[in-house]
Amino acid sequence: MVDDDSNEKTTTIRILCRKLVLITKTESGIQWLIGSPFLPTFTIISTFRCIHTLPSDPLSPDFSKESDDIQALLPRGFEVIGALIVGASNLNVEGCARDAIDASGLMRKALSQSETHGLVGAVVDPSSGDIRFFISNSVFESATSVVYEDQPQKYVWERSCVLSCELPIKLPVYYSLKDPKDAEDMLTRATEAVASKLRDVKTTYMLETLDGSVTKAPQPVIIWNSELGLPSDFTFGTPSDNTSQESNAKSLSCSHFFSEDRNHKSCSVENADKIHVTFLLATSGASIKPTAPFAEYIPGEAKLLVVDYKLKVICYAAKDLHLTDAVSKLIIPGLVDQLRSMKNMTLSNILSQHPKLHPYHFNPPGYLHPITAIYESHYGETEMKQVEIRRALHLRLGLPLDRPLLRIASAMNFSIPKEGASGNILRKGIPLLKDVHMGIPNSGVQGGIVSLVQGSYEYHHYLQDGFDDSGWGCAYRSLQTIVSWFKIQQYTSIGVPSHREIQQSLVEIGDKGPSFVGSHEWIGAIELSFVLDKLLGVSCKVINVRSGDELPEKCRELAMHFETQGTPIMIGGGVLAYTLLGVDYNEASGDCAFLILDPHYTGNDDLKKIVNGGWCGWKKAVDSKGKHFFLHNKFYNLLLPQRPNMV
Repeated sequence: MVDDDSNEKTTTIRILCRKLVLITKTESGIQWLIGSPFLPTFTIISTFRCIHTLPSDPLSPDFSKESDDIQALLPRGFEVIGALIVGASNLNVEGCARDAIDASGLMRKALSQSETHGLVGAVVDPSSGDIRFFISNSVFESATSVVYEDQPQKYVWERSCVLSCELPIKLPVYYSLKDPKDAEDMLTRATEAVASKLRDVKTTYMLETLDGSVTKAPQPVIIWNSELGLPSDFTFGTPSDNTSQESNAKSLSCSHFFSEDRNHKSCSVENADKIHVTFLLATSGASIKPTAPFAEYIPGEAKLLVVDYKLKVICYAAKDLHLTDAVSKLIIPGLVDQLRSMKNMTLSNILSQHPKLHPYHFNPPGYLHPITAIYESHYGETEMKQVEIRRALHLRLGLPLDRPLLRIASAMNFSIPKEGASGNILRKGIPLLKDVHMGIPNSGVQGGIVSLVQGSYEYHHYLQDGFDDSGWGCAYRSLQTIVSWFKIQQYTSIGVPSHREIQQSLVEIGDKGPSFVGSHEWIGAIELSFVLDKLLGVSCKVINVRSGDELPEKCRELAMHFETQGTPIMIGGGVLAYTLLGVDYNEASGDCAFLILDPHYTGNDDLKKIVNGGWCGWKKAVDSKGKHFFLHNKFYNLLLPQRPNMV
């Protein structure tokens, strides 16, 4: 844990998150400021919006509901360190800051977080719009300085790691059919029994690295219960055999699993060092005191209900934290938190519909740390119940309400080496190149503003997958690139369609006759719009120009598309089709360039060859040699897919 002794440090606010205010200027509300005991005091890593308030006052949190949500959402190793008030009608900024500090103190108490020597109270000044920071560190005072960290990800992860633990649990719940409410009491008792088992004298924890890139990984470390402050007179196995291992484990820190070189490579949660913790429960061995079997009698007819949970907990820790503290202060409390959160979600409908709860870990855009969301797998992702759960999470995290950022396909996987982690699109065979425009030379437009595709896509081109479509399949390949964008951004779970599947879709909607399937006939922007609507439910806007010379006149409109929609654009003209990934446009001079991804490429997926050959690069309507990229005697249709408004 980090302690700051100097007064200068304790009155400096360090801000790591780039977006601090999530609430709009027209609203009033409160946000929780998130920090970590492993970082300097008053370091703000992120912020969560308070979405449960008292009906009478948007600045008065409902601490019971808020603490339930935050406990499930925020991994151990992060904590509430303050609050930010937005839209307060009270012009007394210092008074609002005191209210913010009081609210954060009550939230910490509701979360059972230990007392801290400092809290942050922040207020958006209603007169200036600036954020004013105050601290409570034995005395209430204004912060002396505010520092915005230049490399926030490195600051958070360079000397830290992720702990993960998975634990399947089956809870037997017996209840009388005459009094079904007994099931709720039995579930609560069963939950607390498991919580106590996590610290049971027969419980052992095994820690090991998950880094598959380490050729000589350290041996797993066993943490015995005696090292976690459990009764010293308990014996398990042969005490003399455990003594040296216990003594060794007590002295080890999380850095034991990582090399010095590796310590300097972690700069995000995706490539952070990871330690997996396995829960082991011995079912044999000496007991502390004699016990006898017992049975519980339930009068009348009874029923057995088995509640099935799979806990999946992650924690944030400094690499110099002792392994024993990592288990006792992070993993065990994290397991208990998640177990109780699942129990609370189950109680309301344990009999009517036995919930199937599953925790997922996400790293939302703009966040430096992961969060955990517990979803009900009875509901499909498009069902309204699940949509509302995600919408509430988007609201709390300040995420856009028209982007599917917290769907299951986006979840991270901490139980296997990270090269298989979710977020990389796993394909059979050789994966296709993605985002080939990254790092290409600039366009040469002086003073232009670059507007690009938002998110990732795959590069589809002629002769891929052993399929010869040279001379007729360019629009099909452009469509495949567009569909890959929607798939990677989690708007759809369907695979990228083949040429035949594209043709079959056009036949099914009546646009083409049966003989079209298997043919080498061209398709254009209009056909692409039909297929996107049928397969993905995506609507499209079409821009028509009579000549290639008119395309520069559409640059402002195209730039607006990339800024607001961010989807790849298909350009069709004459017998050729291209994919447009961006524009560079100088509004004052009218100079512009188009970032073209050319599906006519027939070589292997060699990125250097593709870029150097101009198959992905900036094109001007007329280059310096007077050559026209877009033909002046051909009309062009531009297909602009619209991003679905969904979460």
